[in-house]
Amino acid sequence: MQQKILIIEDDLNIAELIKLYLNKEGYHTEICTNGKDSLSFFSQFSPNLILLDIMLPGMNGYDICREIRKQSSVPIIMLTAKNETFDKVLGLELGADDYIVKPFDSKELVARIKAVLRRYQKDAKSEISNEIIYPDLKICPSDYSLIYKNNRMEIPPKEFELLSFLAKNPNQVFTREQLLDHVWGYDYYGETRTVDVHIKRLREKFQEQTSWQIKTVWSVGYKFSTD
Repeated sequence: MQQKILIIEDDLNIAELIKLYLNKEGYHTEICTNGKDSLSFFSQFSPNLILLDIMLPGMNGYDICREIRKQSSVPIIMLTAKNETFDKVLGLELGADDYIVKPFDSKELVARIKAVLRRYQKDAKSEISNEIIYPDLKICPSDYSLIYKNNRMEIPPKEFELLSFLAKNPNQVFTREQLLDHVWGYDYYGETRTVDVHIKRLREKFQEQTSWQIKTVWSVGYKFSTD
């Protein structure tokens, strides 16, 4: 089945150029040039991946990403003219899967898209795993459900996968590079800072005292501690 990509970009010349690249790769694409119309485009088109510019009229890319994440885990790659660490980190914190800075090479863009789609499809087709159970915590990888203190929690897929991996390997220390390899995949184009962002978000969700916690091992990495 032909995969669909929604291009949310207000510069029509750039959007049309991206569309040309992706059509040559066999993707079905649609273009939305206004932020306020993007959510309607998303609902009607049901894309497999979104290329999302940050600076948009009507509604910026950060707000669009936030709204989409409330209802879907569809992969999102942020397109930005900014190369500041803050902008990258904010996009990742809001649930983006990757980012690429303009101007970009067409081959790099296509490679990023293929890598993100490959990881997403691998996650979707992964084998059913047994539940991971700790006091006040139950992780069900088969349906990505999470029960914390008897309440079902909804968290982004990558946060879920990171927590699951650490919890499957209690008290074992992993470097940021190892976590990128195991959770994001060897071909991930991001930075080790991505791990820190996701760990921070997980800790914010589990602030109450429990018999387990995600600990920082200084100068090394992180572990799921049950000590």
